[in-house]
Amino acid sequence: MQQRTYQAGKDRLAPALYFTGMNELEVRQLRYFVAVAEELNFSRAAERLAMAQPPLSKAIRQLEARLGVQLLERTTRHVALTEAGRVLLEQGRAALDAVAAAGRRAQRAGQPTPRLVVAAKAGDAPLLREILERYRAGTNPPELLETEVVVSGWAAPTLMLRDGRADVALLRSPFDGRGLDTEPLLTEPRLVALAAGHRLAGRRRLLLADLAGEPVPHSQDADERAAAYWAGRDPDSLAAAWSGEPRPAPGPRVGDIAQLLAVVSLGQAVAFLPASLCERHPHADVVYRPVAGLSPSTLAVAWPQASRSLAVAAFVRAACEVATDRPRAATALP
Repeated sequence: MQQRTYQAGKDRLAPALYFTGMNELEVRQLRYFVAVAEELNFSRAAERLAMAQPPLSKAIRQLEARLGVQLLERTTRHVALTEAGRVLLEQGRAALDAVAAAGRRAQRAGQPTPRLVVAAKAGDAPLLREILERYRAGTNPPELLETEVVVSGWAAPTLMLRDGRADVALLRSPFDGRGLDTEPLLTEPRLVALAAGHRLAGRRRLLLADLAGEPVPHSQDADERAAAYWAGRDPDSLAAAWSGEPRPAPGPRVGDIAQLLAVVSLGQAVAFLPASLCERHPHADVVYRPVAGLSPSTLAVAWPQASRSLAVAAFVRAACEVATDRPRAATALP
């Protein structure tokens, strides 16, 4: 890994959001618009916002007049986003996240004892322990804050970075990197987890096509890219992901590795997991097999682009040093 100097946004200006008339655009208006744009229904959006529908409709019309563009195409039965509306939805979500994050980070910065909050999934705990040991071994007092580790589900670390609950995180691909700086740490192969009695369990090596149509577990929070990835596809090639092959059958919803292995062992689904996770979770009723053509798993350290924290910079340096020192992951299990 190429050696780099990490300053975690020290010399970087936070990204800004600009609109025509932005000085008059209020957080309240953005919140109203995002609710309508996500629901595509004024009644549901009004219920979500705990307000009546007529003032919500009026607020959206005022917003369109202020910006000078049409944001929604609406009839008595249909609401759809215009191109301007799609842009405002994407940028408006980011702006609302930034406002919420600013408030949370200000509250945490004002605490008597500031802390460096680190978010990660449970499966990445072994590497995180090494990183924390390297970070705490530093000798520069301004960089060494007391650390607080939050272990959560697969999507939560990214959300915690965005809304200000975390300062730095370990993220597994795929993740939404908008507004974040990232540095890849480790890339490892994925294996397929099969029930010991599965029709393919006796094979030593499989092709991705062999598993076409098999049910795969899913998470409630998975977006299209994540769903493709957990179905064994490359999330950056979605346009051709299902070309000529059936989509996976819907599998059970899972929330953690224990649930995932349980549904696999019962023959309800197959799952594609990082090799290191397979090594740490042997199961009497589950076999792991290498799959040709299966996209790998990448672990990255991530932090907000606007961060100017010396502690974050020190953590990122420690993470990269640990990743450089670690041996490469095994490509397959016996």
